Amino acid sequence: MPPATHTSSPLVSPTLGNSMRIVSLVPSATEIVASLGLSQYVVGRSHECDYPPEIAHLPACTRPVFQAGGTSASIDDRVSYLVTSALSIYELDLKLLRTLNPSHILTQDRCEVCAVSLGEVEASLSDLGLVQTQVVSVKPKRLDDVWSDIRRIGKVLCVDGNALANNLARRVESIARQSQSAVRPLLKRVVCLEWADPLYCSGGWLPDLVDAAGGTEVIGKAGLDANPIEWSTLTQADPDVLIFAPCGFNLARACDDLSLLRSKSEWQDLRAVKTGEMYVVDGNQYFSRPGPRLVESVEILAEILHPADFNFGPREKRWTRIEGLSDSEPTVTTNPMVV
Repeated sequence: MPPATHTSSPLVSPTLGNSMRIVSLVPSATEIVASLGLSQYVVGRSHECDYPPEIAHLPACTRPVFQAGGTSASIDDRVSYLVTSALSIYELDLKLLRTLNPSHILTQDRCEVCAVSLGEVEASLSDLGLVQTQVVSVKPKRLDDVWSDIRRIGKVLCVDGNALANNLARRVESIARQSQSAVRPLLKRVVCLEWADPLYCSGGWLPDLVDAAGGTEVIGKAGLDANPIEWSTLTQADPDVLIFAPCGFNLARACDDLSLLRSKSEWQDLRAVKTGEMYVVDGNQYFSRPGPRLVESVEILAEILHPADFNFGPREKRWTRIEGLSDSEPTVTTNPMVV
């Protein structure tokens, strides 16, 4: 199936088009706007908005208050300190925002770690006197919420979001039907991990993705936040398949963190590790980003869980399989479906 496409000819009235100036402060919202065919109206983005490529030249209106380098544990410590201290993880460039004078700002109010908060955006607009700017905030908890956000953003920006949302939903439903039609003894029991140190299970829409791909998430709960778990919780669940999808990490950075998992004595006792059913995926571009490319996340999971039934054609590397159980480093193999 094709990847999410960007409509080139949205039905925007000339009057509105001439006055529309969009600043998107959330990568997923930026992708939604582009898929609705409105890239040409985007005048600013967040520092994390990196897709589609045509928005890369736009000025970044945000910056992190600390550099996200170092170990996973140190990142978690710094983020936890800022959140518990009621301090912002990101800064808005108010001077740039005033210069851009946006008609619309897209932000989120689901996660203080993911992007600038809705409250901070509203307070900044008030301070700048940009009272005419319309703020659109997304807060998806489940996969269907993402489709609802697409429809709502389309409505606010005066384009039809229903066609895009319905098309994406149909693609997911098609995969779900195909995975359910095959005769299988049991659903594969899956655990998705969103962080290595400390260990976090999945939440939000990730269990929905697993379900659509023909598996069942046995720790993470759909619609709830990702939460820290003990290693004993993971060993007791002992999944058939283990998916490592660290939030905000690309594939290379995620593979670097494998050593954190392998350093635990419980690691080698896991069924998924023994059978070579351990996978690393690009959480940054796909699983952690609640936009149109969640469909491709379902495709990735379908290829992982049912490789004999799903092949979505040659793509860039999106996931790897970790093979081998020894004292040496595991073998990282590319998706066998990708050439």
